[in-house]
Amino acid sequence: MVTLPGLKDLIENISRERNLPRVAVQSAIREALLKGYERYRRAQNLERRQFDEDYFDNFDVQLDVEDEGFRVVATKTIVEAVSNSDHEIALQQVQEMGGDEAQLGQEVVLDVTPDQGEFGRMAAMQTKQVLAQKLRDQQRQMVQEEFQDLEGTVLQARVLRFERQSVIMAVNSGFGQPEVEAELPKREQLPNDNYRANATFKVYLKKVSQGQQRGPQLLVSRADAGLVVYLFANEVPEIEDEVVRIVAVAREANPPSRHVGPRTKIAVDTLDRDVDPVGACIGARGSRIQVVVNELRGEKIDVIRWSPDPATYIANALSPARVDEVRLMDPETRQTHVLVAEDQLSLAIGKEGQNVRLAARLTGWKIDIKDKAKYDHAAEDAKFADVRARHTSEVDDSQEEDLEETNQEELLEDENFDENEQESKYQ
Repeated sequence: MVTLPGLKDLIENISRERNLPRVAVQSAIREALLKGYERYRRAQNLERRQFDEDYFDNFDVQLDVEDEGFRVVATKTIVEAVSNSDHEIALQQVQEMGGDEAQLGQEVVLDVTPDQGEFGRMAAMQTKQVLAQKLRDQQRQMVQEEFQDLEGTVLQARVLRFERQSVIMAVNSGFGQPEVEAELPKREQLPNDNYRANATFKVYLKKVSQGQQRGPQLLVSRADAGLVVYLFANEVPEIEDEVVRIVAVAREANPPSRHVGPRTKIAVDTLDRDVDPVGACIGARGSRIQVVVNELRGEKIDVIRWSPDPATYIANALSPARVDEVRLMDPETRQTHVLVAEDQLSLAIGKEGQNVRLAARLTGWKIDIKDKAKYDHAAEDAKFADVRARHTSEVDDSQEEDLEETNQEELLEDENFDENEQESKYQ
């Protein structure tokens, strides 16, 4: 046995520092020592034997934590004549070792541990490097298993440090587990947040990465619409009890211009006639929505009533503007004209088009805001009728071309069939 003084303390320290169970640390040490033994064997290869990638698969390391050491063992097959001493052992040799009942083809496990001094410096360095890598792999695996089921939920996070434009935060799964690092990229940050050291935030766990990449495996967000849904569900009991449901959310947490602030539109509905879904989300004197606004650092939030009628839904989505008329010009391409008074134009469009942009995203309709006083109903109807007629004509032409191609293909097939039939007659 090769002794490893301080092995027990080493396992305890690594387990505590890296938040890994002792079994995982021992497994990593065994794998590292096996790689170190492989390096030792390659260095001692005086016969210049070719070692394939799987050559050492029959070798293993047995760790003795109590006596603080390890053994290398090899599983060998009993044969009549040995051609490879690393994988085979002669039947006669096994019998001399006391295995009188041994038979050809059986396997035996033998101690092949090198002497204490032979396990050289290069092998020790290899062991150290592999151990560090194996411990990192173990940590990544544990993080993945711990947080995989929490993807798409909201966690409490604490700011640790800054790397380039990303914020590195500490999060935990809430099951008494230690904290794990997560990355909050620039695109997922809120412009009004103050990310100072040790500041705490609620974050949306967007993705748990797999693989062997460096850095945090967890990608969190403050800009995802899922965070708004969680905050409302947490503050509004009617949503938690499924009396009120959130139908759609459109959020612009990072507007294209710094002159426009973050804004969210959220559509809610209920099947209970006695419940006002919008009022339930806002709360008495705005108490409930104010909690959400405060958590999002002053982000503007519009709560609107969802409706199965597209015209009503679109009119509600353009809140706080007053809409006079919604004209569904082309339901197939989901284009609509919304007519408003002149003094409501800027409010309906919003600063740099944000209000109408969010309303379009919320409803799924292409919304065109028009001044009611200048709107020509007949001209707009004629324009859309002409567009629909051209579209119908193009579709018909395309169908005729497809039909013609199909007929030609069938004709060619018939001709080929007739030719083949004629040939078969004269054969």
